[in-house]
This record gives sequence, C-alpha cells and structure tokens, in this order.
Amino acid sequence: MAERRDETIEVAGAVLYASQWGGPLAGRPPIVLLHDSLGAVALWRDFPARLAACTGLPVIAYDRPGFGQSTARSDALPPDFIAAEANASLKVVLQHFGVPKAILFGHSVGGGMAISAAAQMPQQVLVVITESAQAFVEDRTLQGIRNARASFADPVQLARLAKYHGNDLQRARWVLSAWIDTWLSPSFADWSLAPMLARLVCPVLALHGDLDEFGSLAHPRMIASLPSAFPGQGQYQVLAQCGHVLHREQPEQVVQAASSFLLRHGLL
Repeated sequence: MAERRDETIEVAGAVLYASQWGGPLAGRPPIVLLHDSLGAVALWRDFPARLAACTGLPVIAYDRPGFGQSTARSDALPPDFIAAEANASLKVVLQHFGVPKAILFGHSVGGGMAISAAAQMPQQVLVVITESAQAFVEDRTLQGIRNARASFADPVQLARLAKYHGNDLQRARWVLSAWIDTWLSPSFADWSLAPMLARLVCPVLALHGDLDEFGSLAHPRMIASLPSAFPGQGQYQVLAQCGHVLHREQPEQVVQAASSFLLRHGLL
C-alpha cells in the first residue's frame, strides 16, 4: 500500500488534520478526498492507499472542523455550508500542500462540496468525481436521515461513531446534529446543486449505488446532465447491489471507475 504522512494545518483559529498518501507531489495533481456528513480521514480506511496505488497519483484527505481529529465545534452549520467549504477549508489545505491543480473526489455531502468548489475554483480543479452525492433535498434522503437518527439513539451506535471523532461523545453528538438538524431544517429545504452545476467547466463523474438509502438515481443523473461546457463533460455510473458507501462496499469497482475516468481525460 502507498506510504502515508499526517499533517496539521492552522486555519482561522482552528487546526485541521490531514493525511497524504502516495509520496511527494512532484508536479502531479493530487486527488483530494472530501468526506461525508459523519466522516473523517479515518473512515476512508484503506481506500486512499488503494486509490494512490492504482492511479499513481498522490491522495490527500482532511477532517473538516468539528470532525475527526480537527478542532471541535459547537456552532450550527449555516445553510450555505456546502458552497462555503471551498473557502472555509479546502483552499487552505491546497495551499498547505502546495497544490496548484487538483482532482476532487467527494463522498455524499462531500460530493456536493467538490462540485461547488470546482465551480468556484475553475482554474484549480481539473476533474470532479462524486460518490453517492446529493444534488437536491429529496424525500428519500430525508427519510434515510430520520431512520439514522432513530438508529443513533442507541448508545452503542453513538459510541461507535465517537471512535472516529476523538473518542468523544460530545463531539459525536455535534457531528450528528450538524448532519441531521441541518438537512431536516426548513431553511435547507430548497437547497440544490443546480447553480453550481451551471458554472462547472471541468469533467464530472457521478458514481451511485442502486440501493443507496440516502438518494435515488435522480442525483447522479442530474449531476451528469449539467449544462455542458463540452460534449461528454458529465457522466454517471451505477454500481449494482450497492448502498451509500461505495468505497467500502465495492472499493475495487470505485477505484477502477475513477482510474478509467482520469485516464480518459488525460490525467493518468
């Protein structure tokens, strides 16, 4: 597996935790991973190393503030938190690692963040790959979140989540609230990726499982049918018998799909 090094990055009075796999950048554009609503660097498990080994590109992942090993938070997420991530943390991470151009890979809400960042940073983002990304607030998504809220009422489930967020139950409760309360809030009901998709100028691949409990195939279809800047700009691929966490359920298929897409666009 690819070698790994860990870093801490100071941003706006907070500390971000980040990891890099695959050796020095040496002029190669890295794949930057943006985690999901309950995620952290640790929850990518061995996927970053697999991706680095298969593509030959460096891979960078980081914990957003409040998640994983980054500085804890107690505030509520603003309704524009998805679009705001580009300036809130991502730009600082790219600057810290000396990255002029990057490939963004986002899981779930991280996919929305990747698309939003690419729309705002067209000179820096070469390609976006989304995994199980939501493009709008769908009833299926909200029901999946309600089901998860009921599941996390079990102290065992909450303790399991806390393991990835400093082994701290208070931090785990914040992570849950940042996800559940934000998405179920009436102020978030009209959120959509449409404005950001309209601004996108780079290639996009949307990966989605046919059994995803947090979003139907309407999401990858919407992402792939963006107002194209060039023919074939947007593509989507459905993984059969797969739920929401593709990189854990079918890692080889995800790595292969990502590698093929990057090769097609001259990045491998």
